[in-house]
Amino acid sequence: MNLVVLTPSRQIFEGEITSVKVPGISGQFEILKGHAPIVSALEEGVITVRDAGGSSQTYGITKGFVEVLGKEVALLVQEVEV
Repeated sequence: MNLVVLTPSRQIFEGEITSVKVPGISGQFEILKGHAPIVSALEEGVITVRDAGGSSQTYGITKGFVEVLGKEVALLVQEVEV
């Protein structure tokens, strides 16, 4: 699946991933291939992105939203700390 991480001023990440963990307002959850379509609010916290090779990257985020639709995942956040 493809992930894009955007702030109001720039694109932080775009690429193929196997999973992403996000800080939802009701707790952390993981998005995997085949996830049901969803739009959810995010709280300040850490996202963990895992690629097909098994390596992972983490980013600190402020509030935002995640949208999953088909093979596309979009994280729209106010700020990102790399």
